[in-house]
Amino acid sequence: MKIKLELYGASREFSKKDYLEFILKEKSSINDLRNEILSFIDKNFKGNNNFKRLVETSKFCSEENNIVSDSYKITRDQKIGIIPPIGGG
Repeated sequence: MKIKLELYGASREFSKKDYLEFILKEKSSINDLRNEILSFIDKNFKGNNNFKRLVETSKFCSEENNIVSDSYKITRDQKIGIIPPIGGG
């Protein structure tokens, strides 16, 4: 599946665009997506610990603008937003 990860807040530092694209297996979860993003950080930002911490503490939202848990199953190509914590919390 093709996932367009929309970048908000501090996560915009991950790309010159306002999104990243990932290819995931069918019925992957948000946790699987989170792990793909962490691999992307390792590869493209030499494991930047601040970026990794940002991904680890972020929430994600579906195309319907609902906050979704790490167990949420992604069942089709879609947009997912990453919502970093604001003000460090």
